[in-house]
Amino acid sequence: MPIKVAVVEDDKIIREGIVMLIQSHDELECVGSYENAEIFMHEIKSILPQVVLMDIELPGHSGIATLLHLKPKYPDIQFMMFTVFDNPEKIFDSLAAGATGYILKNEPPAKLLEAIREIYKGNSPMSAPIARLVVNYFNHKNKETKTLETLTIREREVLQLLSKGFLYKEIADKMFISIETVRSYIRKIYEKLHVHTRTDAINTLRNANQ
Repeated sequence: MPIKVAVVEDDKIIREGIVMLIQSHDELECVGSYENAEIFMHEIKSILPQVVLMDIELPGHSGIATLLHLKPKYPDIQFMMFTVFDNPEKIFDSLAAGATGYILKNEPPAKLLEAIREIYKGNSPMSAPIARLVVNYFNHKNKETKTLETLTIREREVLQLLSKGFLYKEIADKMFISIETVRSYIRKIYEKLHVHTRTDAINTLRNANQ
């Protein structure tokens, strides 16, 4: 049985080109192509694709918003973002929403076909620049996590209170220590985290906890 593929893409030329590409291969079948997410969401139950190529920037519902709505209802459908966007925010928003693949539109047709086959098999195909961004993100996150682990329990407590917006005096009162002791803890925190400001220290904590 051919792999059932749906295409959600507002650019008519790109959409029709993808449909032609899919239909030219016997192991694939295009069961629907849509210029917006609203029509697709209305018809998905009747076509039940196995793979969906989803643009991010669509009129009305974005691809990410559509994915957030549909993935919980159709967990077995594999959604692959097919887009021009290669910025980290779009990538991680897509993956968090349930996308299992992310392919850039400048990839050659053979790469797109390979990605459809791979995502159907349960793999997570990504364009090389996207894969590098993902790897770099997790490497950076792991580095920040290990850095935080060098803090003592009391230093972590101070940092947590800083991240919640408490002033030095308020931290001192909550921890039953002097303001000078709070300042001493903060100097050590900055030194261990290799930062120079409260904002940078808080960002390190938040990035590690994401």
